[in-house]
Amino acid sequence: MGEGKRDNTDPPTFPYYHRRMVLLFPFFLEDTMSKTLLELAHQLSEAGEPFVLATVVWCERPTSAKPGAQALIRANGQVTGWIGGSCAQPVVMREAARILREGSDPYLLRLGTPHTGIDRKDVRIFPMSCSSGGVLDIFMEPHFPLPKLILIGDSPVAVALSQLAQVIDFSVTQLHYADLSQVTINEQTYILVASHGQYDEEAIEQALRSPARYVGMVSSLKRAEACRAYLHDAGLNALQIARLKAPAGFDIGALTPDEIAASVLAELVQVRRRGTIDNEESKQDTKEAHHEVSAGTVANAIAIDPVCGMEVEVASARHRGDFEGRTFYFCCPACKRSFERNPQEYLVQPER
Repeated sequence: MGEGKRDNTDPPTFPYYHRRMVLLFPFFLEDTMSKTLLELAHQLSEAGEPFVLATVVWCERPTSAKPGAQALIRANGQVTGWIGGSCAQPVVMREAARILREGSDPYLLRLGTPHTGIDRKDVRIFPMSCSSGGVLDIFMEPHFPLPKLILIGDSPVAVALSQLAQVIDFSVTQLHYADLSQVTINEQTYILVASHGQYDEEAIEQALRSPARYVGMVSSLKRAEACRAYLHDAGLNALQIARLKAPAGFDIGALTPDEIAASVLAELVQVRRRGTIDNEESKQDTKEAHHEVSAGTVANAIAIDPVCGMEVEVASARHRGDFEGRTFYFCCPACKRSFERNPQEYLVQPER
């Protein structure tokens, strides 16, 4: 064998292995991170903790994050993984906080110009703050624990719902008393009172003071009005009382307990998917409640400036603006101008 030559039986030199590791290291690191995120996602799912998995699906250079980069964002703002630097991560975190609060469906988030990448109407677009430019398309995928349905009472309708609701992935808890202090209630909780009048008022009052997404009562129209009168006397305001759906369920001509349960279940699905109940009666109740609260309490109302976070007295506010049907109040003209330039930047704030 000539000098400087090596046959196939000789082991490769260290530089050969070193070069191989340098080439493979990014793929090794990405694969390891993906496994770590999947393991964490599994643990959080088992624990019933919500999170958002953000994945870069497309980019236009220059960007530091490339397709396949992922980050997992928890409700407390903790981030595991990597989705880009200071130009991308703050927006992703704010959007993750928003969809965890609101219960949104998956969607595509674009950082950069709207004229490149995938052309879809449902893309949420934010400007790229980096001076170097670039575009990132990030798929925002929220993961929530099963929504919780709390059934209060042991009527036939409650019994039927306890069986039907589990089929469409509601986690069901049935209580035979009015005390809700022993259960956890959040924005993904649905509460239905069906106690045949035994402790309707007490349970509903507690439910309406909670952040529950839906509060309903199985009752007649006359019984529902009596309950609303009680709630008013108990000190609840018009907007709180307007949250009560009574009688619960859609008017489909239901007669039997199973049919009534089916009508209530359809209503729960609508709230779960659309966030509201789409019928004229509910819209009118809410509209009247807003008017009553505005007329009765506007003198004492305090709003938060979405730009700087200062408290603004609504009655004497000099700077205000409307966006997407909502009125916002500002402490000064500068905050109002900043908001009007890019409302989305201030509508979604990270959890503290």
